[in-house]
Amino acid sequence: MTGAPMHFDELETRASETRDVALFAALRDQVKRLKTLASGWAERLEGVESAELTDRSALARLPVTRKHDLIELQKALPPFGGLNAAGPGEAGRIFVSPGPIFEMEARDSDYGRLARALFAAGFRPGEVVHNCFAYHLTPGGWIMDWGIRALGCAVVPAGVGNTEQQVQAIAHLRPQAWCGTPDYLKVLLDKGAEMGLDLSSITKAMVSGGALFPSLRQEYAERGVRVRQCYATAEVGLIAYETDGAEGGADSATPNEGMVVDEGVILEIVRPGTADPVAEGEVGEVVVTSFNPAYPMIRLATGDLSALLPGQSACGRTNLRIKGWMGRADQTAKIKGMFVHPEQVAAVVARHPQVAKARLVVDRHGESDRMTLHCEVTTSYEGLPEKLGETLQSVCKLRGEVTLLHPGELPNDGKVIEDARSYD
Repeated sequence: MTGAPMHFDELETRASETRDVALFAALRDQVKRLKTLASGWAERLEGVESAELTDRSALARLPVTRKHDLIELQKALPPFGGLNAAGPGEAGRIFVSPGPIFEMEARDSDYGRLARALFAAGFRPGEVVHNCFAYHLTPGGWIMDWGIRALGCAVVPAGVGNTEQQVQAIAHLRPQAWCGTPDYLKVLLDKGAEMGLDLSSITKAMVSGGALFPSLRQEYAERGVRVRQCYATAEVGLIAYETDGAEGGADSATPNEGMVVDEGVILEIVRPGTADPVAEGEVGEVVVTSFNPAYPMIRLATGDLSALLPGQSACGRTNLRIKGWMGRADQTAKIKGMFVHPEQVAAVVARHPQVAKARLVVDRHGESDRMTLHCEVTTSYEGLPEKLGETLQSVCKLRGEVTLLHPGELPNDGKVIEDARSYD
């Protein structure tokens, strides 16, 4: 479209040196502020002089905070481990994520900064967006909701479930765009076809919370929906997002290579289990620093694997690019948009003395994630698989299958969660 803006704002095309100057000035101000407002950060940053934080080499000397650290910090000092720079009553909303990990939302607009990613995906002001990220307890629905409205679009706050009602709403309201986990749009499109309802108003989608497999992206394209994905977490909001070509690429099912890093974070790739940055192109763990005024994060290790790509994106944005999500640095798995931790598998086993050892295997069934709990049992009884399945759903908030094994049948390799999905 001649004259139409190609980028969300001028920040996306600034020189890399200009970007780093601005980001590290913000970091210095944040560290100085947190030392007086957040006891948890004051303790973790003891001995750090904010004035010395002038570049990435200085940042790399700061401690890394990992997701499992958040769990322990919050247990020791409820509710947020002293990492909050505003009181709980000053938050806009407070969330409960699997772990459990508690997060707080600042009261400013688009605190997760999703509007930028939505613009890159072709969403435009004045459109109607059907949002199927969950609104209940977890932050996904609200983060996306903020971004949609900050961009100037209307939101249908659909959440998950009630499939027939959602399909009827789409057919009636005729939204141009959709947001949710990668495989749920297929559920809705299939249900619409089954019910004889026209859902063709949806021509673009933003997905997150799981891997978008190439076969599923292609199926959506064949059904008239151009899908782009973004990478975000509950603690920091948007991290990176897919982009289209220099002219917008509106007819292409394939985005530019990799994901462009958001303007509101500092991203590093470190060697898993350490705080040491790796070389460009080397696979490592994604570490992110964010500037949320109420709940900031400094060098949060996400547990996700990726790698920095050389050069700049063909879309003209000048920020760093990552290859995309390449698996987990630990055994935590994201299944249907929800994290499942090894500690949760252990909690299932602890409730059933018949189980000596267990492994949760995650694979794909058609275009959906599937998880199966493989249990070595010393004794059994009729109905044990069903009871284990009920406990699994109660603890992990996801349904799964159960397979019983004899002692010694599971490999002796220390794995509690095995991700058997192919990301090719």
